[in-house]
Amino acid sequence: MYWFLIRSIVSAVLGSQFYKWYASTKIGIYFQNRIDQFLEYIAQKYDIEIAKKQSKFEQDYPLMMKRIEKLEKWSHPDRKRQFEKKTRDIEHRVEVLEDRQDAEKYNDDYISQVIGKKEGTD
Repeated sequence: MYWFLIRSIVSAVLGSQFYKWYASTKIGIYFQNRIDQFLEYIAQKYDIEIAKKQSKFEQDYPLMMKRIEKLEKWSHPDRKRQFEKKTRDIEHRVEVLEDRQDAEKYNDDYISQVIGKKEGTD
């Protein structure tokens, strides 16, 4: 009886070590990617919820999930307002530059000439 127990422990350890080595080879990486693609396909086809551990954790520890969500919101704030403000600032700067008195000399032909000289196509 002890023989079966020792044999199962040894085979589990050897299998684990083999997988660690095999997973770092090119064939192992390819094979693992193919398995992941297949499992994703099956999950989408049969509408299987893959994140069962996450949902179980949410059910078991609701207060902890609230804290985690609060931390995520704090650490990754919404940058939409800042982006819109920067966009308005840039638009204002462009309008000011376009309204300058010497702006008429910076027409499309002049700009394309300058760009052509910088690229070396002139």
